[in-house]
Amino acid sequence: MPGPVLKSLEADPPAPLIERSLPLIERAEGSDEPWVGAFIAGLSGWTLDAFDFFLVVLSLTAIGKDFGQSVPHMALTAWATLALRPVGAFLFGGISDRYGRRIPMVVNLCLFAIVELATGFAPNFATFLVLRGLFGIVMGGQWGVGVSLAMEKVPTRYRGVLSGLLQQGYSIGFLLAAAAYYVIAPVHGWRPLFYLGSLPALAAALFVVLRVKESEVWIKNHQSSFGGLGRAVISHWKLLLYFTIFMMTMHMSSHGTQDLYPTFLEKDWDIAGKQRAVLTAISMVGAILGGLSIGWISDRIGRRRAMIGAIAGALAVIPLWAFAHTLPMLVLGAVLIQFCVQGAWGVVPAHVAELSPDSVRGTLPGLGNQIGVLIAGGLPYLEASSARGRSYAVAMAGWAAVVFCLAAVMILVGRERKDAHFGDLSD
Repeated sequence: MPGPVLKSLEADPPAPLIERSLPLIERAEGSDEPWVGAFIAGLSGWTLDAFDFFLVVLSLTAIGKDFGQSVPHMALTAWATLALRPVGAFLFGGISDRYGRRIPMVVNLCLFAIVELATGFAPNFATFLVLRGLFGIVMGGQWGVGVSLAMEKVPTRYRGVLSGLLQQGYSIGFLLAAAAYYVIAPVHGWRPLFYLGSLPALAAALFVVLRVKESEVWIKNHQSSFGGLGRAVISHWKLLLYFTIFMMTMHMSSHGTQDLYPTFLEKDWDIAGKQRAVLTAISMVGAILGGLSIGWISDRIGRRRAMIGAIAGALAVIPLWAFAHTLPMLVLGAVLIQFCVQGAWGVVPAHVAELSPDSVRGTLPGLGNQIGVLIAGGLPYLEASSARGRSYAVAMAGWAAVVFCLAAVMILVGRERKDAHFGDLSD
C-alpha cells in the first residue's frame, strides 16, 4: 500500500475503511435500507420528547395537587425545561459534530429513560423541578442530532416528505400522551405515565446500537477537536443568527396557535374536559397530514415556496379558526390552520439541514432552534395579556396574523439549497 494512503489511515482512525464504503454496503443489504433505521431513530426520539412534554402539560394540575403547589409555581417546571433546552442543543450538537451522530443519540435516549423514570418517583416539588430542568437538556439535544442523522442518510428525492414526517413526531407524541393520560391517569394517577415512557426510550437506544450505522457525511467531514468546532461555529455566526430568528418566528407560529387553544375553547366556547382534549387532538391529525403534504410539495417546488404557500394558507384560515360560528366550522378551522402551520414546519428539518455546512450540522440547526423557542416562549403570555377585556379569539387572531407575516419575511430573506448534496457543503 502506498505511503500516502498509510499516512491518511493513521491520521484518521475514527473512520474505518469499511465505513468509507458505506454506500456500497448499504446497497448490498437489499430492501432493508439503513436510512430507514436512522429515520426511525430520529422520529422516535422527537416523538418521545413530545410525549413527555405533553404528559406534564396534561398532568400539571394533578402533579401540583400532590406537591401542594399552585399552577403558577407548576409553570416554573415548563420554564425550567424551556430555559435549558439551548444547553442541551449545544452539548449534544457539539458531541455529534465531534464524535458522530450515533453516540449522542444513544446517550440522549438513555438519559431520557433515566429522567423519565425518576420523574415518576419524584418525592417533592424541588426534585421534580430539577428533573424537568434535566429533561430540558435532554429534549434540547434530541432535535438537532436526530435531524442531522436522519437528513444526512435519507434519499435526497424523499428528503422533504420525510422531513415533514420527522417533524410531526411532535404531534404524534401529543396524541400518544393524550391517549396514555386518559387511559391510565384516571385510574392510577400521573406517576405510572412516566414509568411507561422510560421503556420505549431504552428500546429506541438499543435499536440505534444494533440497527443504525454512522452517517457517512460525518465520517468524511467530522471535527477533529472541540476547538475546531468552536471556531467553525463562530465563523458561521451569521447563519446561526438567521436560524435563531427564523426558528423564533416558526415557533411563534406554532405555539401561538396551539398553547392557548384549549383555553380559548374553554373561555370563548365553554368547552372543557375530554371534549376539549378531543378537539385539540383532532387538530393534531391535521398537523400530521400537513407535515406530510407540504413536505412532499417542497420536494417538487422548493422549500421556500412550499413554506410560503403554507403560511399564506394559515393567514387565510385565521377568520375561520378564530371566529367560527358553529362547532363543525370550529373543528374545520382548527384542522386547517394546523395543517398549514405544521405543514410549513414539516419542511424545516430538511431546509435547515441543507443550509448547514457538513462540519457543524449537528450544532447549528439545533442551537438556533432551541434559542429561537426560548425567545418565542413569551408569546402565550402576550396572547393571554391581550385577551384581558376582550375575547381570546381576537387576541389570538391578531397575534397569529403578526407572527405569520414575520415568518414569511424570514423565509423570503433566507437562502435555499434544495436537494443539496451532503458531503460537499463546506462553506
